[in-house]
Amino acid sequence: MSEPKPPIKLKHRLEYGIFISLVYILRALPFRYRSAFMASIMAHVIAPLAGYTKRVRQNLDHVWPDLPAQERDTLVKEIIKHFGRTICELFSPHDLKRMAQETELKGPGLAALRAAQKERRPSIVISGHFGNYDIVRAALIADGFDVGALYRHMNNPLFHDFYLDTISTIGTPLFERGRPGLGQMVRHLKDGGTLAALIDVKANSGVALPFLGQPALTATSMAELALRYDAVLIPFYGTRMPDSEHFNAYLDDPIPLTDPETMTRVLNQSLEARVRETPEQWFWIHNRWKGAPAQND
Repeated sequence: MSEPKPPIKLKHRLEYGIFISLVYILRALPFRYRSAFMASIMAHVIAPLAGYTKRVRQNLDHVWPDLPAQERDTLVKEIIKHFGRTICELFSPHDLKRMAQETELKGPGLAALRAAQKERRPSIVISGHFGNYDIVRAALIADGFDVGALYRHMNNPLFHDFYLDTISTIGTPLFERGRPGLGQMVRHLKDGGTLAALIDVKANSGVALPFLGQPALTATSMAELALRYDAVLIPFYGTRMPDSEHFNAYLDDPIPLTDPETMTRVLNQSLEARVRETPEQWFWIHNRWKGAPAQND
């Protein structure tokens, strides 16, 4: 039996009403203007009111305390604008798919992924909240790969249904994080499919591993899955180009299958290198380092 849906509260209806109104107003604009408008409104209205700007500053101060104030302030604005564009792309799934089809897949991991597909060997492609990872997922699907992805159930049931419909338009199958989607995800891997997942979500029961010089609670579950099912494990990145409308989709070298912690460290290091190169494209808004034990002096 399926679990009963949570009750819809007045708060949910109000939140969803405001959100969906904004989405449909924005969709009336050509995509280029829609993206620029969302970047601007996120930087000047939504982020300051929601506390995102403050959180970004705190995280930057946590990992780069010596960053000059002017440089930090400029970086904060660029981070927020990039986040606004990414949100716009997520809720413009047909435009996102068009951009993905125009994006060339590159990197040594692509050949490894093709070899795994030919052998019907499971594969796991890993990224972070960097650039636009859904661009690469959609590009891989357009290229003929059977890519499934994990998603998190949203607290607002009305928003969740809209969100799930949107990301389903980008590509399926999709597996809900936790017990509901675990069986489907495992079957997908056993059938030789590809699983796309993110490594930079704070995991309360994870291992404290270094990320940007500070310990961060990190799940080793993707590495464990790769070992259990002999899956190819490949980092990937969808980096936004300077024109803000095109992306560089890169699949890195596969991670050697050793042990979960070592493999996860390498995944962290891979993402960290990208963030150091273009820090404005990482999602500095979330509490990546919260709850991790203090670093020993």
